[in-house]
Amino acid sequence: MTEVVYTPESRLSRPGDLFREMVADVVASRELAWRLMLRNIRVQFRRSVLGAAWALIPSVATAVVLTLASKAQIITVGETSLPYPAYVVFSMTLWQAFLDGLNGPVQALAAEVGLLAKFNVAPEAIVLSKFGEALFNCAVRSLLTAALFFWYHMPVGWGVLLAPFGVTALVLLGVGMGLFLAPLNALYQDVIKSLPIVTGFWFFFTPIIYPVPARGTFALLVALNPVTPLLVATRELATGQPLSQAAGFAGSLALAAVLLLLGWLVYRVSMPIVLERARS
Repeated sequence: MTEVVYTPESRLSRPGDLFREMVADVVASRELAWRLMLRNIRVQFRRSVLGAAWALIPSVATAVVLTLASKAQIITVGETSLPYPAYVVFSMTLWQAFLDGLNGPVQALAAEVGLLAKFNVAPEAIVLSKFGEALFNCAVRSLLTAALFFWYHMPVGWGVLLAPFGVTALVLLGVGMGLFLAPLNALYQDVIKSLPIVTGFWFFFTPIIYPVPARGTFALLVALNPVTPLLVATRELATGQPLSQAAGFAGSLALAAVLLLLGWLVYRVSMPIVLERARS
């Protein structure tokens, strides 16, 4: 039996060694992450008649209901830069990419904590698998957006080649936040139970079903939402429009990078506590 020696020295006392170890584990866990991603994708659509169509149904249902409500003048959303069904479906695709990034680490650790506790597996592997899964699901949903672009004869500029970078930034912003929440959820289940409530509230402060408001308190809250500039910029890049929130886009990118690095650090340092709780 291997002797376990506990030391009062914190792993944060040598940040350089810790960071090199984290990077090495990410590189080493790529193959496992790929296998976990493929497994998760297969399980996601197993025993389902509609299969991958389930990735599209929420966006379609939302677009249909809102379009009918708008035509019946039940709601007034203002003028959008795209035909309204395409606007909602495209925006929902981007929003869901962010949500997949946010929920991914939380769900992955909750599901795979037993694997990490039993085997010498880098904890980054399960997060990488969810990151890849989020990009795959976004690619599937983007097929519907492309079909709507074709249906409405919408022009597409060269900026569409840069749109995947915006999608990746949205996912990484979510992952950075999710890395903070994942260890906390492993200890307290309140996190995963409260996430749908928080993100449901967050949804209404993101310009998904309405154009970006120009003034007022609500406009300020929408502008302070870090998802807003990433979503708007990606939408503008894909449709050949000039960037209206370049500064906000850069700020949200910087925030995503900081959250990703700090969240990764918190995730890594807290893992011994999480695994000790799982083994007990």
